[in-house]
Amino acid sequence: MLDAKYVRENLDAVRAAMADRGEEWDFATFVHLDGERRDLIGEVESRQARRNEASKQIGALMKDGKRDEAEALKEEVRLINEQIAAEDAHLAQVEAELEHLLLTIPNMPHESVPVGADETDNVEVRRRGTPPAFDFEPIAHWDLGPALGVIDFERGVKLAKSRFVVLGNDGARLNRALVNFMLDEHAKRGYTEWALPALANEETLTGTGQLPKFEDDLFKTSEGLYLIPTAEVQLTNLHRGEVLEADALPLRYCAYTPCFREEAGSAGRDTRGMIRVHQFDKVELVKITTPETSFDELEGMVGDAEHILDALGLAYRTVVLCTGDMGFSAAKTYDIEVWLPSYGDYKEISSCSDCTDFQARRAAIKYRGGGFKGSRLAHTLNGSGLAVGRTLVAVLENYQRADGSVLIPEALRPYMGGQEVIEPRG
Repeated sequence: MLDAKYVRENLDAVRAAMADRGEEWDFATFVHLDGERRDLIGEVESRQARRNEASKQIGALMKDGKRDEAEALKEEVRLINEQIAAEDAHLAQVEAELEHLLLTIPNMPHESVPVGADETDNVEVRRRGTPPAFDFEPIAHWDLGPALGVIDFERGVKLAKSRFVVLGNDGARLNRALVNFMLDEHAKRGYTEWALPALANEETLTGTGQLPKFEDDLFKTSEGLYLIPTAEVQLTNLHRGEVLEADALPLRYCAYTPCFREEAGSAGRDTRGMIRVHQFDKVELVKITTPETSFDELEGMVGDAEHILDALGLAYRTVVLCTGDMGFSAAKTYDIEVWLPSYGDYKEISSCSDCTDFQARRAAIKYRGGGFKGSRLAHTLNGSGLAVGRTLVAVLENYQRADGSVLIPEALRPYMGGQEVIEPRG
């Protein structure tokens, strides 16, 4: 959430930033509500001053025996109290409307973010690894997985509905191996692992920006809880409403969770296979740090996610997203895209973002002890380290062999009990 004072004092800059993002926002309503709020505060303060003055006069008049004049002032105070109560109620309503409006405005892009309309304007930063050169026609994972007996799309539909997937046999084992490998690697690089609920309340999802704007993308229970779309929600909100110590920052957290998304806005996109499904596994990275270090920490987080792909021997490229392609809460985002033979192209497997103080303001995450008085808003970062299902797909497609088998990357073999190959099931 952006600060109301910042928006008020930088209207032209905020308008320009929203235009760069390709976003529309109701600036006219903001100006009206913000002005009304300040007017009401002024009126309430003026009436409170008059009430205090009258109350002092009442005491003096009573002392001097001027009861009639004192009673008249008492009546004035009573009327002032009624007016203040009415204005306080009006002020609370205006403030609620203003806060709801501010909850719908995206974060301001960082000055280093390229201006652009969509993914075609993203800027490649680096490319590592070489896509495999097959001497046979490679098979897409939506055919390869069933042939190996490791992915079952039909049973996913039978058990739930379309865009749910069942993993079996070596597929389930490979999925588990990837999760454990990722968590272990991130622990080596200084992340603390957490085990988290897969359900979150409204306040938690508001804290990281999923609510109120993206409610249609969430699965909601009858009790008012939501299935989490990412562990970022829970990891960030671990410190909601807290004041952290500066010398304890940065905090570096990771977690494996199932993730759930309605994909309400993705009709017709990636309908085959496991790239875009309603339930998927992900290892998430979150950092909480100071403004002075957050963009350095972002570069480090990207490196941590890239490390997983390097260790698995998968070709990938890293791009910085343009203003028109960034997520709602992000001030700057890098996407890491893995090579998938089925697409003949690179496909997102991790997105790492610096949200600056946008989420911290919503979730009231502050820090103190940094050489300043009081407390200040922290900066929060999040990234995929990695999307497990897409990594599984990348392993199957990139390590497939002409006989229909799949070679298991060396880094995963200790997690597969020494198994080196996934063979087709007869």
